[in-house]
Amino acid sequence: MTEDSHIELRKGSTTFVGPDATKLFATKMIQSAIDLYLKTGIKVNRAYTPTAMLAAASRTTGKTYPRGKLGLEQASADLGLWIEAMKSALPIERKD
Repeated sequence: MTEDSHIELRKGSTTFVGPDATKLFATKMIQSAIDLYLKTGIKVNRAYTPTAMLAAASRTTGKTYPRGKLGLEQASADLGLWIEAMKSALPIERKD
């Protein structure tokens, strides 16, 4: 983790500053896309197929996931753990 990464909270906005914070935001979006697909069958865009979502999750977690619902569910759970760990590690700056 780089020292210049942090989450900045202001009235009405949240900013993810630095490479680690940006990775946190991107990972949250991957998890959201997987959860949307699992609940509704809707893809966030045409290119984000289940296989592409699993590949994106694998790049973050370092694990390989099987295709299908079980793989997507496991990827979402693993991303959730990664997100919580990163959120607890990054400093939060409140700028009101």
